[in-house]
Amino acid sequence: MAGRRGRDVTRISTARSSRPDGSAVQVEPDGDIELLCINTIRTLSMDAVENAASGHPGAPMGMAPMAYLLWTEFLRHDPADPDWVDRDRFILSAGHASMLLYSLLHLSGYGLELDELKAFRRWGSRTPGHPEFGVTPGVEVTTGPLGQGFATGVGMAMAERLLADRFNRPGLEIVDHCVYGIVSDGDLMEGISSEAASLAGHLMLSKIVYLYDSNGITIDGTTDLAFTEDVEKRFRAYGWHVQVVEDGNDLPGIRLALEEAIEDDRPSLITVRTEIGFGAPTKGGKPEAHGAPLGRAEVQAAKSGFGWPDSPDFLVPAAVRTHIEASVTRRRKARSGWLERFARYTEAHPLDAAEFQRSVAGDLPPGWDLGLPVFGTEDGPLATRKASGIALNAIAQSVPELVGGSADLAGSNNSAIDGAPYLEPLTSGRNIHFGVREHAMGATLNGLALHRGLRPYGATFLIFSDYLRPALRLAALMGVPSIFVFTHDSIGLGEDGPTHQPVEHLASLRAMPNLVVLRPGDANETVQAWRVAMTHRSGPVALCLSRQDLPVMRRTARSRAPVERGAYVLYDPPEGHPELILIGTGSEIHVCLEAARLLESVGISPRVVSMPSWELFERQQESYRCAVLPPEVQVRLAVEAGSPMGWCRWVGPAGGIVGLDRFGASAPAETLFQRFGFSPEAVAARALELLERAEEPDENEAT
Repeated sequence: MAGRRGRDVTRISTARSSRPDGSAVQVEPDGDIELLCINTIRTLSMDAVENAASGHPGAPMGMAPMAYLLWTEFLRHDPADPDWVDRDRFILSAGHASMLLYSLLHLSGYGLELDELKAFRRWGSRTPGHPEFGVTPGVEVTTGPLGQGFATGVGMAMAERLLADRFNRPGLEIVDHCVYGIVSDGDLMEGISSEAASLAGHLMLSKIVYLYDSNGITIDGTTDLAFTEDVEKRFRAYGWHVQVVEDGNDLPGIRLALEEAIEDDRPSLITVRTEIGFGAPTKGGKPEAHGAPLGRAEVQAAKSGFGWPDSPDFLVPAAVRTHIEASVTRRRKARSGWLERFARYTEAHPLDAAEFQRSVAGDLPPGWDLGLPVFGTEDGPLATRKASGIALNAIAQSVPELVGGSADLAGSNNSAIDGAPYLEPLTSGRNIHFGVREHAMGATLNGLALHRGLRPYGATFLIFSDYLRPALRLAALMGVPSIFVFTHDSIGLGEDGPTHQPVEHLASLRAMPNLVVLRPGDANETVQAWRVAMTHRSGPVALCLSRQDLPVMRRTARSRAPVERGAYVLYDPPEGHPELILIGTGSEIHVCLEAARLLESVGISPRVVSMPSWELFERQQESYRCAVLPPEVQVRLAVEAGSPMGWCRWVGPAGGIVGLDRFGASAPAETLFQRFGFSPEAVAARALELLERAEEPDENEAT
């Protein structure tokens, strides 16, 4: 078939040409309709980047053949229902090639109009510089930071297996789909892809099929400047099925490789050797085609080589629309068949069908929280990590879609679901061994959540939140409700020393938009923090928990701690008119309570406020915030064994902070708290200093 190899192209007649407004006539093929479609994707990508004066034209030009073939012959999808639960997922891990995806979405009928392609990278458009989940219909995951899409797809494939094993019945398979992706040289250089590939190979996640766009070019030059490994041998060692297609324009070769990949019982990597900027006469195959517009003259020359007219830009031949619409019509039959199958499933298994629909909708079961424990003072002292494990297991009894695990710290994190099996190569289970792979764990959680039907959590030490931060940030950016359990949250972990003692981490996490950070101060606050995590749907939640045992705080009638308000009055002086406010989180709230008693012994009236979540407190009405932190009480002291950064907002100009502005040390926790000033005596002394300073006459006023 003409045009399948090298630079051979099919010429198209320019006797009649269409304009983007559709007012004129058509460009018709003289030969290969497939190549005409491929070149349409290439020219749309070039035009959009040129029009935006920024972007990445080269990758879409090289990837276009494999993407076209995948979307028209293999991907099961229906633009009329982009959220159909049993659709195949497509991930463009090489997110810089976003115009490839936008062109496909436009041509496939996802409602992404041509004007949106013309608005590429502009304010308010649905075609941002890198694909963003929730912005563009048909975009499954936000990509751009390399490797993230690769690892997120592993989570989606994991979700497919878990849901299939739970709900499928013989002859009535309602969960049976693949995760396809296009990954780049850069994706495979990032460490997260190695972590995720190793995990996927171990678990034999056979529904993963990734096309590797091997074009040998990065921003700095050719990949052999720093990347000379044998990628195929590496992935075979991971346990993947690996194939190589030597020519990125070889549609029969790519088709055969995809067919073989789908049939294999391992995750698949198909290396496709491509030329970046294919068709650009002077920049094709060079770094100049990667991250900048080709330039008007180069675009015109490339179009001429494709047999394209010089104008208009954003040209879509009518034959291309007809051909791709026909392919979409064929592909969408999978959904109609699924709907018929699900109707039979519902008739045969009505309770399972209802449970499947509930899980996919993200609704919690009625009464899911009735079994949550309530702790009394006699139940303490108890580390909040242990209370978390108790709460987790209580929830798991009522919420079967709750799944997760730990990055090789399940015993320390208290993150295992008791009695539940583990997900393994040949078995299914709600517990997941992520191995020492924090970064891949974070992205995998996002994939599990994005897939829908599951509520994922992952656990590690707070210090290692650094290792998964990019995935956590993407969860916040996408609004994905992944749950991150971070234990050993301060110098309170003790003898392991400063390498394992988080200092700046709470401040760093609180700086991240759309992340709810919760640092509960006792077992009951921990239970309510889990309630928040389970009901919060618009972004991730981070639970920061203690290693050391903490007393269970006394509350009137063992009332529920209102953690969902972010902060609340834990203790007020008997007369109800506080002179100062002590604000604490986590283990330090107990220091504040003891310090309050010391202050009362010398005639001072303190209020103690527990503030497990800044973000939730910020969302409360001003009247509530003022009731907790009255503006007239300006002497406030925040106490937290971490960086003091950000606390000035809550203590104000007359307040102070007992924090930690240095790294910790190796010693028992009790010694560290004393040495670093987190004792009741030191806090009370600091509070008295603030009161004395507030009572001093203002020299300027006196003058």
